Amino acid sequence: MDITDRRIVLGTMDFGTRVAPEQAFAILDSFVADGGVWLDTANCYSFWTDPSGAGGASERVIGAWLRARPGARDTVRIATKVRHNPLVPHAPDSAEGLSARAVHSGVEESLGRLGVDHVDLLWAHAEDRTVPLGETVGAFGELVAKGVALRVGAANHAAWRVERARSLARERGLEPWTALQLRHSLVQPRPLAPVAEGGHRMLAGEDLDLARSEGLAVWSYSSLMWGSYVRADKPLPAVYDHPGTARVLGVLDSVADELSATRNQVVLAWLMRQGIDPIVGASRVGQIEEALAALRVRLGDEHLARFAEAR
Repeated sequence: MDITDRRIVLGTMDFGTRVAPEQAFAILDSFVADGGVWLDTANCYSFWTDPSGAGGASERVIGAWLRARPGARDTVRIATKVRHNPLVPHAPDSAEGLSARAVHSGVEESLGRLGVDHVDLLWAHAEDRTVPLGETVGAFGELVAKGVALRVGAANHAAWRVERARSLARERGLEPWTALQLRHSLVQPRPLAPVAEGGHRMLAGEDLDLARSEGLAVWSYSSLMWGSYVRADKPLPAVYDHPGTARVLGVLDSVADELSATRNQVVLAWLMRQGIDPIVGASRVGQIEEALAALRVRLGDEHLARFAEAR
């Protein structure tokens, strides 16, 4: 895989809440200066930490940065999501959902906060089985037809639902979902054990099978496990406490030493080697610089085999 086929996506979930706007600007500037292109946000980021109890802070920060950097819109691609923004502040159960009305309204509000006339990729943030799938597919297809979204994708969806949605889109002559976003990293939780983070859906073999057979892009979130690979004060969640994790981390240390890379860089290189675009959040410039340096880390087949055997 050529380096031009590998990319790091900047996750902006904490911008405007845990990450102050001025620090977010510095991170965005560094990301673009080092060749970064894709920004990933959502209309609900981050209502759970915002005193207002509503989302929109991340998109507003990106919009302010774009206004302060003439020409920046030509160098970045923006991905945002609809589904989870609460209609009532501090009430997650009031999430907007994926009805046609909610999708169109959510995107219109996102464009206003971002200060743009379109997004490059629009995600359905999670499933909404209270709404007919065809209604959601129709709304996403209409937005592409209008040029409001250039591409559409599904985050946290079962593979069969994605394929069903794609079939519905083809039947109606609409743009289908062409990207998947799921949680994935080098270490894995115990088989069949649920993770504590509600709404997270783990990438499974059937997701990669679908993506590879249909030519879909795959993005991974929680790629660096919130710093757990490198920070003693952020241990891996208990669900990752099993013998395979210890073996994988042992191989990770060996490979990092061999390649003169950090643990994080090897993890990101491992994801990209499989055709997965990892999303990396950052609260400091140094973190995104470290992540982008992973583009130069080359894992061979022998390295992949060692990780596979350890797991």
